[in-house]
Parts: sequence; structure tokens; C-alpha cells
Amino acid sequence: MSLLHLAGPADMERLLKLVTAFHEEMGFTLRPEQRQAAIEPLLEGSPHGAIWLIGPRKAPVGYLAITFTWSLGFGRLEGCLDEFFIRPTVRKRGMGSEALMAISKALSEAGVQALSLEVAKTDETTIRLYERARFEPRAHYVKMTKKL
Repeated sequence: MSLLHLAGPADMERLLKLVTAFHEEMGFTLRPEQRQAAIEPLLEGSPHGAIWLIGPRKAPVGYLAITFTWSLGFGRLEGCLDEFFIRPTVRKRGMGSEALMAISKALSEAGVQALSLEVAKTDETTIRLYERARFEPRAHYVKMTKKL
């Protein structure tokens, strides 16, 4: 059995529960209809991203949401790990590291040149997880955002 499963429209109900749990944990304030509207295009084949369920398809324990952009600096497609969640009750069992390695391999084989993410500077546990999966800070760069 594969650890990762590309999510499709039939996975919406299971995925919504996981995304809602993650958003609550992170303090995100999307309304339920906004959350569903954000997820739907990615389940229906949008070229802007995709979501993979982690664990058994019928009872997933988490998900990875990857969005895509074209990078002139990398000369190819770049992925962004937009959201990554494992249920708290099954954390620290190696599934997160395994999922990160599996998605990195799959994206590389599909022609994605780099995979980026952002993490709170104070979240040492998550930073260690990402470092084990070979993510590293980019020297001389700070992610900046302007809400439009």
C-alpha cells in the first residue's frame, strides 16, 4: 500500500475534516464555505496545485497540499508545500518524514525543480522534521507577503 494518494473530488469529505483540524490548530479563520472553495479546484485537476492524502485512502491521517509556480531562478517548475498536516494522535511515528521524502521524489520525477515551504522560526519541532527531509533555509532570503 502506498503512503500517498492523490486526492480527487470523492475525497472532499475526508479532506475537509483534516484541513479544518489543521486550520484550527494554526488559527486560520476561513469560513467552511471558503475552505471548501479553496480545496475544490485542487481536487478537480487545477494546474495550480494538488493535494495528497497520507495513509489509507479511506481513513487518511493527514495531507500535503502542493501549489505550483514557474521559477526563472530555478529555470523550471517550483512547488510550494502550502499545507502539511498529520493528526496529532499519530505524530512522531515517522509518517511525516516518509511523506515528505515520497512527495519530493514524485515531484522530482514529474519535472519539479525545487520544493519550498515556510515554517515559523519558533517551531523547532517542525523545523527539525523539515531538516531531516533535507529542506534548508535559503541564505540571504526572507519570504515577504503583501495581501491584496
